[in-house]
Amino acid sequence: MTDYLIAPSILAANFARLGEEVDNVLAAGADIVHFDVMDNHYVPNLTIGPMVCKALRQHGVTAPIDAHLMVSPVDRMIGEFAEAGATYITFHPEASDHIDRSLELIKSAGCKAGLVFNPATPLSYLDYVMDKMDMILLMSVNPGFGGQKFIPSTLQKITDLRQRITASGRDIRLEVDGGIGVQNIAEVAAAGADTFVAGSAIFGRMIMPVLLKRCVQSCLRLINESRTFF
Repeated sequence: MTDYLIAPSILAANFARLGEEVDNVLAAGADIVHFDVMDNHYVPNLTIGPMVCKALRQHGVTAPIDAHLMVSPVDRMIGEFAEAGATYITFHPEASDHIDRSLELIKSAGCKAGLVFNPATPLSYLDYVMDKMDMILLMSVNPGFGGQKFIPSTLQKITDLRQRITASGRDIRLEVDGGIGVQNIAEVAAAGADTFVAGSAIFGRMIMPVLLKRCVQSCLRLINESRTFF
C-alpha cells in the first residue's frame, strides 16, 4: 500500500505561536512540515526564510522539513536552508540558471532534492535530471498566496508524472500543493500523488492531518472495490 504523507503548510499557521501550532499538527498525524518560501520577486509575496526553519529545529521539531523555494536566484538560499535544518529542498526550474548545478548543491549539503512545477510548466525539465530527484512537487494553484482553488487540469499532470516516476524505477515522492482538502484529496491520490500539502484546510478549518489520511485510504478502498465488482 502507498505510504501517504500529509505536509501542513505553515504559511496558514498562526505565527504568533508557530512552535505550538507545528507541535499540534504533528501530534495530530502530520508527517512533514512544509515551508512556502517567497521572495516578492519570483512570486508576488514575501513570507519566511531560513531563520524560521532554524527556530523550529531549536524548538524541538524533529519531523522532516520540506522547504519549497519560490525565490530567484535559488542557489544562495539553498545553503542557508540546508544549514538551518531543512530535509527536502525544492525549487522552480525557471528560477535557476543551471538546474543540474542547483540540484547538486542541495545534494552536497546533505538534503533531499526536487523540482517544483507551476500549473503551466512542462514536465520536460525532468528529462535529464530524474536521477537527482527525491521529490517532485506539482502546484495545483498558481504560486504566491494560500487559500486558492484547485486547478482541475492538474489531475492529468499528476497521472503523467506518476508514469514518469514509475518508468524511472526510482523512489521519488510526488507531492501536490494547492487547494487540497477532504473534498478532493482522494481524487488527487487516485491520480498518483502520495504527499499532500494542505494549509488552510488544516490550520484554517482545523481538519486533523490523520483525518485527511483516513479520507484518502477509505475513498481509494471504495474505488478499488467498485473496480473489482464491475
